[in-house]
Amino acid sequence: MLPMTDQTQITLTAPQSVNMALVVGPADELLHLVQDAFQARITVRGDSIVLEGDPLEVQSLTALFSDLIKLVEDGGEPSVGYVRRTIDLLHTAEFSPQALREDILLTYRGRAIRPKTAGQKRYVDAIRENTITFGIGPAGTGKTYLAMAMAVAALKRKEVGRIILTRPVVEAGESLGYLPGTLTEKVDPYIRPLYDALFDMTDMERAQQLIEGGVIEIAPLAFMRGRTLNDSFIILDEAQNTTPEQMKMFLTRLGFGSKMVVTGDVTQLDLPKGISGLKGVRSILEGLDDIAFCDFTGKDVVRHSLVAAIVAAYDQASRKA
Repeated sequence: MLPMTDQTQITLTAPQSVNMALVVGPADELLHLVQDAFQARITVRGDSIVLEGDPLEVQSLTALFSDLIKLVEDGGEPSVGYVRRTIDLLHTAEFSPQALREDILLTYRGRAIRPKTAGQKRYVDAIRENTITFGIGPAGTGKTYLAMAMAVAALKRKEVGRIILTRPVVEAGESLGYLPGTLTEKVDPYIRPLYDALFDMTDMERAQQLIEGGVIEIAPLAFMRGRTLNDSFIILDEAQNTTPEQMKMFLTRLGFGSKMVVTGDVTQLDLPKGISGLKGVRSILEGLDDIAFCDFTGKDVVRHSLVAAIVAAYDQASRKA
């Protein structure tokens, strides 16, 4: 007969200012979500939460409920998505919820931008620690958004002198030469998402001044040819649409005092010939010092919950093919 494992019991008491209805969710929705994910017994009475079970599970649950109490105490309201991400985080045993909450990349108008999943935390840590970082994975995982936040923060701290944001311009059935307007007007729709991300984390008027002054540059990838980019934070977005030659060209633009982040989703390829510079770059560069590859999965999707389901469905379909 196997011996019974040691049991641990911990009681958490929330401050009187904390509305416990927010901690457990409407109709105890959040509480049931946590109970389904752990074997330990969870009992909520008034402002007390009693946790009883395996010591490791109780430790994880203590971190989870402490995080939820702190979130409500600070004026936040936990959501189903937030609790699911926190549970996934605890099951990886890699980071604590507190580690993510305290890792504030940028604050704008009272809103803190921080990593929300273990994959996102690994990504921002890799950007901090390496000169070149590749962020590869599905839509909605924050690859470009977090890189932009790191770039804006680095500029504010004067760690770099400028930000360079670039994307490959891939024509989808129409030749740019035949579209009406100036060159800027022709390429603007391709790089507009970079403007949107930038304006979401800094004042639009200030950003326009920095763009006009050349401190922030947003341009097609073709404009990078022949340049050496010093003292810059450089982001290449939608890198799956680069050719192998373009990828090599971009990476060799790296100058002194600069940092590069390359983002893309190899499953969303718009190249006519289907030869992606992002697909082959890992086999060439992985293992080199100061270069990191970060892979995102559906668990890192922080958009609408349906996006994660769509990503999972496509992954399953591709495995069957």
